[in-house]
Amino acid sequence: MKTTAMIIATLWSSMSLADNCVYDCPTGVSGEQIERSIYTLSNNANTKFADWVAYNVTSETIDGPSRSRYWKADPDIDSADTLEPGDYTDANAILSTDRGHQVPLASFSNTDDWAMLNYLSNITPQSSTLNQGPWVDLESAVRSMVSAGQDVYVVSGPLYEWTFGELPEADETHTIPSGYFKVVITDVNGWVEASAFIMEQSAARADDFCTTEVTVDEVESRSGLDIMPSLASYKESSVEGQLGGLTASLGCS
Repeated sequence: MKTTAMIIATLWSSMSLADNCVYDCPTGVSGEQIERSIYTLSNNANTKFADWVAYNVTSETIDGPSRSRYWKADPDIDSADTLEPGDYTDANAILSTDRGHQVPLASFSNTDDWAMLNYLSNITPQSSTLNQGPWVDLESAVRSMVSAGQDVYVVSGPLYEWTFGELPEADETHTIPSGYFKVVITDVNGWVEASAFIMEQSAARADDFCTTEVTVDEVESRSGLDIMPSLASYKESSVEGQLGGLTASLGCS
C-alpha cells in the first residue's frame, strides 16, 4: 500500500523530471528512483546510499532562514534498503565523518520542502575535512552563481573505489563512499556548459575545490552513469569532454 508521501512523490513526477534534471535524469544504474519537489535521487539498496541526486538551484530556492538538521529515515524507501538515525551513532568519534548532505540544505532553505533534505537517503558519512572544506566551498560557489543571476542544475553522487570503513553502530550491511562527484550544469536557451569535480574522502579541509575539476566524461567513466542522457550527440564532446566550462563562473581562475 502506498503511503501519502509516496502518492505525493508520484504526483510530483512529471514536474520533478523537468525541474530537477536537465537533459533527463542520469541512467546507468537500476536503483529505486524517488522524485520530489526539490530533488530526484536513485537509491541503492546494496550500499544504502543514493547513486545520484539531481537538483535545480534558483534564486527562489536560496537565501532562506537557517534550517535545522533533524535526521529521519526516508519514509518512501523500505527500511531494509536505507539507514536510520541510530546507524550513525559514534560515526564522528570513530570515523571522523559528518552526516553529509548530497543535496545541500542551504541551497533549498527558502523552500517549503527543505526538511526532505534531512532524509537519510540524501545523506552519506562524509569525512569532516571534506564536508567542511572543499565540498562546502563548491556548494557555496554554486549558490554564488545563482545569486549572480544564473540558475544551475547539479548532479552529485558517490564513488566506490577504495575501502573507507564502516559505520560502527549500523545494523545493516552498507558501503561508505570513497569519494564523490559533482557536475554543475547551465542551460541558457540550449547553450549548455558544465564543470565536473571529483573529491576524495581523504581531502584536507584547506584543499581548493578548483583543483579537483575533471571532465564529465571522467565522472561517467568512474561512476557508470550517463549524466545527461538526452544531450544531443553533437554537443557531447564540447560539454562533456572538455575542462573549464563553468570554472570561471564558479570563481576558479
